[in-house]
Amino acid sequence: MPGDPQPVVVLGAGVSGLTSAVCLAEAGFPVRVWTSARPLQTTSAVAGAVWAPPRPAERAAATLKWTAHSLRVFRELAGDPETGVQMAPALAVGDPSATEVVSAAADLIPDLRAADPADVPAGFPSGFRAGFRATLPMIDMPHYLDYLTRRLSAAGCDIEERPVRSLAEAADAAPVVVNCAGLGAGPLTGDASVRPLFGQHVVLANPGLRQLFLEMTNGLEWTCYFPHPRRVVCGGISIADRWDATPDPEVTDRILERCRRIEPRLADAEVIEVITGLRPDRPAVRVEAERLGKARCVHNYGHGGNGVTLSWGCARDVVRLVASREAA
Repeated sequence: MPGDPQPVVVLGAGVSGLTSAVCLAEAGFPVRVWTSARPLQTTSAVAGAVWAPPRPAERAAATLKWTAHSLRVFRELAGDPETGVQMAPALAVGDPSATEVVSAAADLIPDLRAADPADVPAGFPSGFRAGFRATLPMIDMPHYLDYLTRRLSAAGCDIEERPVRSLAEAADAAPVVVNCAGLGAGPLTGDASVRPLFGQHVVLANPGLRQLFLEMTNGLEWTCYFPHPRRVVCGGISIADRWDATPDPEVTDRILERCRRIEPRLADAEVIEVITGLRPDRPAVRVEAERLGKARCVHNYGHGGNGVTLSWGCARDVVRLVASREAA
């Protein structure tokens, strides 16, 4: 990189912020992370979570590259039990439109194959008409965020609880600001296209499950469960423009009904907790640089429900943009 590495302030300590900070710090940049919430209090902490190709959208080529790079990193991390990442058997089901996702990224998905029709559950209300098996990275997010925090600390970077009211405030502290503020990126940048997607999960004690289940659908509610070593994270729901993160008991009941119908072993599993979060959605993920007075800002936000899947790929581009000193 030309010249001495410039100091960087990363805004946000969710999966995008931590991953960007890790990549920058390990590339030799002096990094500080400023956040209004510690990693385990962010929306990232309540994700399922699994690497899975997003539906085709704007910036499709870039999204595919981000997705592919993240997969390579997660497969490496799965070799270390301290990361909270494992390669898990997966059954994905859905209607014929779900094949768009699978076909667009078929070359990426490990061990992808058609499921035996006898293994595809009946579903709701008229049954699932497509089924696929694969081996996917599944991420125990509290464990994983702790891992990223330790890795960041080992690279010489601490996380500071320091909310900011403007990007200029961060620019006063460093010549480069990396904006991974999630929903907060909207008011910080004046970007009215950023909106919340309310999500809710029910966490159960794991009765011995290993295979994750994922319904691919365009609907607002779907069936999914992610069995981690001690718990199963069950979902899912996505409600646009809802800012209230209070758990909805009726949503809890519907999630439990769907998941227990698919997997009867969950029927007697203890409910540990109900968790919610507001995913930071945008029509297209924003990863780009711009001038911020005498400083520069590299944006990395708007991932919606794909923050984990895109995290390492987007972070690689953040490092490139910071190192090249590009700005719009």
